[in-house]
Amino acid sequence: MVNRSKLFTASCFSMVTTAMVFAIRGDIAGAMASSFHLTHEQLGLIFSPAFWCFTVAIFLSGAIVDIVGMRALHIASALGYFLGIALIVLAPRPAIHVASIFDENGTTVLYAGFMVLGLSQGLVEGVVNPLITTLYSDQKVRRLNMLHAWWPGGLVIGGLLAYAFTQLMHASWQLKLATILLPSMMYLVMALLLTYPETERAQSSVSARAMWRESTRPMFILLFCCMWFTAALELGPDQWFPTVMGALVPQLQGVLFLVYTSGLIFLLRSFGGSIAHRSPIGTLFICSALAAAGLFWLGGLSTGAGSAPIAFLAATIFGIGKSFLWPTMLGVTSEQFPRGGALTISLMGGAGMASVAAILPIMGARMDHYGPGAALQMIAVLGALVALVFGCLFLYFRHRGGYRRKAVGE
Repeated sequence: MVNRSKLFTASCFSMVTTAMVFAIRGDIAGAMASSFHLTHEQLGLIFSPAFWCFTVAIFLSGAIVDIVGMRALHIASALGYFLGIALIVLAPRPAIHVASIFDENGTTVLYAGFMVLGLSQGLVEGVVNPLITTLYSDQKVRRLNMLHAWWPGGLVIGGLLAYAFTQLMHASWQLKLATILLPSMMYLVMALLLTYPETERAQSSVSARAMWRESTRPMFILLFCCMWFTAALELGPDQWFPTVMGALVPQLQGVLFLVYTSGLIFLLRSFGGSIAHRSPIGTLFICSALAAAGLFWLGGLSTGAGSAPIAFLAATIFGIGKSFLWPTMLGVTSEQFPRGGALTISLMGGAGMASVAAILPIMGARMDHYGPGAALQMIAVLGALVALVFGCLFLYFRHRGGYRRKAVGE
């Protein structure tokens, strides 16, 4: 018998695990570089699978989830966290700096460990999204927002745990990394014991050919392109926030802004998902516009002399704006293209992660040449452009009688 509430809880634990990897990896970067005698460039290379393996795993899971089942992939993702962390912690450390990470067994094993973690993170995203849309086919947008509340929730948990372990215990980077195993173990046990349903598409006997055909429809292609913009708007600044905000408002630690906006998003997604459920396209329009406005305001603060209250106000507008972007995009995709099943949702998630991987070096180059504020304002322009697209979509649906959720048989 399928237990919806327990499967939802297991999905939330796996989302927390995924987010904790991002938070703790950033915290231990310096200590790890010292242990393995790595340059910043080499460390960046070792961390790179976090994005491209994430993307590959999302795409792959969307294509095979109906063949192997959601339960098997969910279990595989949890086991991957154990394997990845074991490889990283047990990797032999080189005695001196090496010219290439692939010239030394230890750094090669380290790279493999982060590659496995990236694959596990992508499998989580590729499983839990179609699982939730199957379990809650009548409230997809609301439940996806509630699920994805645990992404910022996991960032807060991971960040605070890492901070506490440093301040109170002076813990090693290995111990900090090992805390990721706690939520991994919890959802692994649940996945082993619970019964998973077939995906919504499989239950309705929609053919694989019909599923792939959904990804070629003009509306899906438009939303797919929009996902590149919304993901860059939401997650691109997050990766640079501690550095950027530390430069703009030096009297405060930049990481506080990330923790603050993550906590804000957690609350809004947890308790405000019904807002997005009532008008998904209207929500995307308003949120994109707010996120763009808040980010442009932040980028306009004077470097080194920004006012903390004003910065927090602008960060609040940005945080509110980006709160519903990612899960609502997935929800709209599932509601408008239910015959696409896990495939179309995974294509959207993969596009989002690929967008972040592409925008980060562009933001970095912008920061090098024009300063941190210019990088934020560049992303704000992308947000304004996609807000315009959502505004046109809102008018389009209203002209057709309003936004309507489609059934699999349509």
